Order: sequence, then structure tokens, then C-alpha cells
Amino acid sequence: MNYKEVKKTVDIGDGNSITLSTGKLAKQADGSVVLTVGNTMLLATVVAKKENSENTSFLPLSVDYQEKYASTGRFPGGFFKREARPTENEILISRLVDRALRPMFPDNYYAETQVLISLISADKNTLPDAYAGLAASAAIAVSDIPFNGPISEARVARINNEFVVNPTISQLEEADMDIIIAGTLDNIVMVEGEMSEVQEKDLIEAINFGHDTIKKQCQVQLELAEMVEKSKVKREYPQIEQDKELFEKMKSELYDKLYDVTKKGIKNKSERKNAYKEVKEVFVDSFNEEELEEKQKFIDKYFDDLQKTAIRSFVLKENKRLDGRKPDEIRPVWTEVNYLPAAHGSAIFTRGETQSLTTVTLGTKLDEQVVDGAVVEGKSKFLLHYNFPPYCTGEVKMMRGTSRREIGHGNLALRALKPVMPEEEDNPYTIRVVSDVLESNGSSSMATVCAGTMALMDAGVKISKPVSGIAMGLIAGEESNNYAILSDILGDEDALGDMDFKVTGTEDGITACQMDIKVDGLSYDLMQKALEQAKEGRLHILKEMVKPLSKPREDLKPFVPRIVKLTIPKEFIGAIIGPGGKVIQEMQKESGSTIVVEEVGEYGVVDIVSENKESIDWVVNKIKGITTVPEIGEVYKGIIKSIVAFGMFVEILPGKEGLVHISEIEWRRLEKVEDSGLKVGDEIEVKLLNIDDKTGKLKLSRKALLPKPDQSKNR
Repeated sequence: MNYKEVKKTVDIGDGNSITLSTGKLAKQADGSVVLTVGNTMLLATVVAKKENSENTSFLPLSVDYQEKYASTGRFPGGFFKREARPTENEILISRLVDRALRPMFPDNYYAETQVLISLISADKNTLPDAYAGLAASAAIAVSDIPFNGPISEARVARINNEFVVNPTISQLEEADMDIIIAGTLDNIVMVEGEMSEVQEKDLIEAINFGHDTIKKQCQVQLELAEMVEKSKVKREYPQIEQDKELFEKMKSELYDKLYDVTKKGIKNKSERKNAYKEVKEVFVDSFNEEELEEKQKFIDKYFDDLQKTAIRSFVLKENKRLDGRKPDEIRPVWTEVNYLPAAHGSAIFTRGETQSLTTVTLGTKLDEQVVDGAVVEGKSKFLLHYNFPPYCTGEVKMMRGTSRREIGHGNLALRALKPVMPEEEDNPYTIRVVSDVLESNGSSSMATVCAGTMALMDAGVKISKPVSGIAMGLIAGEESNNYAILSDILGDEDALGDMDFKVTGTEDGITACQMDIKVDGLSYDLMQKALEQAKEGRLHILKEMVKPLSKPREDLKPFVPRIVKLTIPKEFIGAIIGPGGKVIQEMQKESGSTIVVEEVGEYGVVDIVSENKESIDWVVNKIKGITTVPEIGEVYKGIIKSIVAFGMFVEILPGKEGLVHISEIEWRRLEKVEDSGLKVGDEIEVKLLNIDDKTGKLKLSRKALLPKPDQSKNR
């Protein structure tokens, strides 16, 4: 054995424990850890380059989470049968980990860093996403990469009014709150989740509860790192080159000018940008080309730093915003529904310089999304897609498919609206919401929530209540009591602030939240104040957005296909489909409707889809005929399907024929069936006399329904 494995275990309560081990797998990585909880195992690795990247102002960190299908003994779907591009769920988990790790690296650290997390064994009742951040942080902790962590993540659910940490999948089905929290030993750095209209104090309580577990998980990482010699001496990266003389010159010449531009309260984003740019250009023009070649990179960095400092100082001193608003003031809102006449539902939501055009499309079971993860499988009837084209910020960029940001923002909006969607038994449709962001200057994901609510109501989807959303910001001074909580933040305020806090909800409570905290020591009291201010803001937005339409339309648009759902005994599914699909195909061809049959438990569920009510009624009658069990003694209207020497065959129900013997056609004796005057295609009434126990053949009589001749007249 050429390895030395070290392990540490932490008890997280309820008889559950997590084990972290290193030194056995992936030893050539800078750091690697295997996390084990029950039968679930995650392998996390980290590798960083030995030198800082040049000419970059951001940390080149990449985090990728991947589920190995072998972890649950399954084959991947698709033609190639191998893990390929990440699924949306894998991207969402990668983002959760990235957002928690990124603030923890030192300010002077710009080395290209790659964190990979693989699910290598999985219990199908354990959600691995809540453990991915812990595994990744532990891998960095046992490496020699500089890191201001550790961090950890924990899922908190409220089940029957009790908080539970890292519940199982089956437990989550009963939860009215499901959030993932990330934090250090001392602070919360990220919160994201969905909930069923909970109160602000309940969310704070859940965060506090989860932090207790996070502290334990951070402590065990420190203990594990102490056992690994490599982690005791961290790499040193050279300090970024500075030009202190230039910085002091810029500070003395530009700070006041930048403060004055901020003070003007310019509302238009591009005008404000040009005003700051003009200050910079005047300063740059004071240098010759040779000087600029040497100093341009410093000028760019120092200008951004001074601009950020001037704006933050202005907000804290003047209690005003970049665009002249008060801290709790919301930008003007205007809305419109039914903007697109051919869409099933549509809405425009505009708040300041942020605008979403959102559509709703109603589909059938055939449109459901298949969820095919290693752990989670199933189908989804509610989809929400968020698109952020370059023109919405006046930029030119290559469009290379859906970005991780688009997937993340779309998922947040979906989680915000999900709690108010109609129950499955009340909604036969697959619903797709698409938000196209046409303008963006802060909080386009929250605009998507608002526009999504309006478009759903315009489509006639019976949501229980409208949902609005707001993005909050924070600028904190050096003193604990010097801060500004900002409602409905601009894009610039997001970039320079200490917190980005998105909250969605109805008039009765919160449905989703996403919080990224960029400053240490944010108190629970301050978090509570931010939530209360957010509540006031989203209720104001809610009143504005429902002005054109306050509740779902009573009916769908005339051109929306109607769906009628039938529940039938399971044994009749085969009869409705027919051999090789013959019966269902003929019904679809004759009626012009779409018919979808699905086995659900002990029943069959049939969806009949058509814009034409008559075609739906025709199919309903056909299916009822197929699924009706003939009863002896009952009278049926039937069609003569064929005539033979000994009688005629009559179809009394779709697919169910019986014999009317020649002796049962009339009371008089017939030599031939044709003597009755009846022919193929005629509709006649017949009575079911008997059903053969062995063959199931039906014995019918027409004679039994005719008046019996008076025999006395023939005497």
C-alpha cells in the first residue's frame, strides 16, 4: 500500500454522520477528498496553477459537479450512452458551490483554479447537492492553495413545523421550506431555496438553525487539514504590481469629480456611464502614448476602485442612490398583458430600465420534460426558461447556447412560481413559461417572476395567488451601525454592494429567495431588516403589476387546445390502444384530436386534446363505449356490421359485437335474414340476453323488444 489515508467524521444529528477522507484517491491533484454519508460518496478535487494569471481582474475559478450514472447502477440515456455535457441540475449544483467558494480566496489570488466534484456512489433517497460544497471546501483545505475558508453547505427543510438538516428525498415531499445555506465558522455567505409562503422570521430561524451544522462541518475540515502535512504551508503568490504614485494622483484629481457625478442622480444608465467615462477620458488625455502604454492597466483598475468608493461613500453619507432614489424607493413599474395575440398567454413587465417579455404555452403530456439524473428521475409538467440576449444591455456578444447564469436565474424564477401553481389533478396541461429579457439594469430574474405571474394569469392558468419579486442590496460602512439597505437595486449597485438578496412572494409570504453575501459579519438583525424592507417593496410591486389583470382569466384563449381527462380501469388500456395502436390511431384520425394514454398505479389516465369540442365529445363516447362492460338485460342501440345465413352481428359498443340469431330478429319465422328488410349499416335496438362464460360471446335479441303478436287472431 503506497498511500496514507486520513479520515475525520462529524455527527450531524439524528444518527447521521459524514466522513471526510484524503490520501487514498486522486493523489496527484493539489487536494482531494472523498465525502461519505451512508452509501453516498462524493470525490472532490482541486488543482491550481502555480502563478497568477496576467491582466485579469477576476478570479479564474471553475467549479464542475458531475453525477456518474454508475453511482446508482444505471446507464446514461441518449445515443452515446456516456456522461456528456452537464445537465441543468448539475449546473445548478456547480453554481451553488462556486458562489460559496469564490469569496473565500485571498484578494491577491488570481491563479487559474479548477474544482471538480463527482458523485461516485449514491443512495437514491439522499440528495447529494447539500454535500458538494463541503466536499469541495475540504479538498481545498487539505491542499496548499491559499484559502480563507473553510466553508460548508447544509440543506434545511421544515417538516411538520420542525427544522431538519439534510433530509431525505422522501422527507422533503412533506416540507413547506427547502433551502440550502452556505457559511463559514462565523458568517453566512449564501442562501437559496423555495418555500410555501413562509414569514420572514421563519426564514431567519431556518438560516440560524442550519448555521449550527455548518459550524460543525467547518471545524472537522480544520481538524482534517491539521492531519495533512501539505496543507500546513500555503503557496505564496506575488503581490499584484502597484503604482502608488499614480493612485494618489488619481485619488486627488478624480475622487471629487466622481462623487459629483454620482450626486447628480442620473437616472438613465447609458447617460450615467458616459458621465463617468468622460471624467476618465479627460484624465487619460493628460498622458502621452508612451506613458499610457505603461500605465493604462493601472488607470483602469484604480479608476474602477475610486468610482466604487465614491458611490459607496455617497450612498452612506447622503442616504441617496446612483439614480437619485431613496434607499427603499422602487423604480416606476408599467405592465401589459395579452401583448402577443397568438400566444396562449403573454405579458410585459417593465421596472425602470429592466424589461421582460414573457410567454406561456400550454401543452399535453407529450410535452412533459423527462428528468433523467443519476439520482432523480421522473417528469416535469412545469418549465420556465430565461433568456438574456446581448442586446438587453446594449452589447455585442457571441451566443453559444444557454449560459449557466441563464439556467440559474430561470431556476430561481421557477421555484418562486411553483408554490402557487395548480395541483396536478386540477391542471391537465404541461406549462412552459419563457422570459425574454429585452432590457436589463438590475434584477431581471425578479422581472421574470412578475412577468411570469401575469402571463400565467393571462393564459387562464389557475394560480392560487400572484407572486412578485425584488432584488435587495446592501452597502455597509466600517462602523456596524453605518449601512444602507437598498430596494430594487441597479446593476451597478449589485456590482459595488456587499449583498445581493432576491426575495419573491405573495401577499401572504415568501416563496423563494437567493442571497449572496460579500461582507463578513452580517448580523441576523440586519438580515431581518433587509427582509422586512424587501416585503414592503415586493408588496408595492405586486399592487402595480396586477393593475391590468388581478386574477387568472376565467377561461383559456379560444385557440388553446382543450384537454379532457378520463380515468379508466387499467385492464382497458390495451383495448383503447388496440393491436399495434390501430384503435387509438383510428380515433385520432376520425376526430382530429390527440389522445394520450398513460398507466398510473391501478388506473389508466386518458388525455383527449383538441380545439374542437365536438371531436372531444366523440372520442369520450368512443372510449366510454370501449370501457363499458355489457350487462345482461340492458338495451343497446347497435349498428349491423355483417349479415350471415344464421343471423346478423351487431356492434353494441365500440369493439363489442354480438350475434342476433335469425330466430331473434322478429317474432315471425324468417327464411332469410334479408326478409326482415334490415341491411348492413342500419341502427337497431337490441337486448343483451346472455354472455357465454367461456368465450365471452354476446347473445342479442331484437325480437325481445318488439310487441308479441296476438295469437288469438290466428285461430
